[in-house]
Amino acid sequence: MRETPGRLLRLLSLLQMHRDWSGTELASRLGVTTRTVRRDVDRLRELGYPVHAAMGPVGGYRLGAGSELPPLLLDDDEAVAVTIALHTSGSGDASLRALSKLTRVLPSRLRHRVAALEASMLALPVRGPVADPAVLTAVSAAIRAAETLRFDYESHDGTSSRRSVEPHRLVSWGRRWYLVGWDTSRDDWRTFRADRVSLRTPNGPRFTHREPPDGDLTAYLTRTMGREMWPLHCSLRIHAPASELAGRVEGEVTPIDARTCRLELASDSYDVVAFVVGMLDVAFEVESPPELAERLRTLSARYAEAT
Repeated sequence: MRETPGRLLRLLSLLQMHRDWSGTELASRLGVTTRTVRRDVDRLRELGYPVHAAMGPVGGYRLGAGSELPPLLLDDDEAVAVTIALHTSGSGDASLRALSKLTRVLPSRLRHRVAALEASMLALPVRGPVADPAVLTAVSAAIRAAETLRFDYESHDGTSSRRSVEPHRLVSWGRRWYLVGWDTSRDDWRTFRADRVSLRTPNGPRFTHREPPDGDLTAYLTRTMGREMWPLHCSLRIHAPASELAGRVEGEVTPIDARTCRLELASDSYDVVAFVVGMLDVAFEVESPPELAERLRTLSARYAEAT
């Protein structure tokens, strides 16, 4: 590939492999002289690609990070993967803008692959607000720099509070972003929805990263995100063996005896709990809270009137 435009693309592809290349290696790969390699590197620099040269008798080249984002070179599989990820991310206007730009430049062969994948997939829309990419970027930078974050936070019920948090990790869960961190005022770990975070500047003091909660961040999130993050916790006595509920409900099932068990559900709505229990088609009693029992009485009367 000796024509300059094609050779430059091939050179850029090699440099994006995140390794050092000697001038001799690049010349051999491209079928040109080392002098031509030096000229092509200069052309890439003029186009905005930060190609760094290593000093020494052999010399070498590496693609680094610059002050601006130059055009990216993706192979077919990478282009399809990025397009599908943007299509299904539900991350707001930034994703839509990036998707629009990428789709316009996809070759015909790749547009057909993407179209086939999209036709076979169902991406449910994300309801409610999505996290601001600027917030995610700022939080990520604070995690890396080990700087305390100061922000206003809006809870489930709309109550606003001011927080000071040592950020630990950003977590993508259920198509939403969450911040896990050590809340300094509450002296405990907390999880915050990123779309409810309003950052204050500047950041607070530096800190030393702590060991993850429960010794395992995944285990901590499985426990807390599954139950403790929801505002309503309900307990019901189910007149059926615990084995009959296995795999049928997203809740904690505890055997009481051979014919009854306790079902604990967490939700943001008593109506959702009523729906879930109704779908089980078993006899049950409400143990707590009394608000759930009152809501079930209201729904029962409404259904009775309808029949």
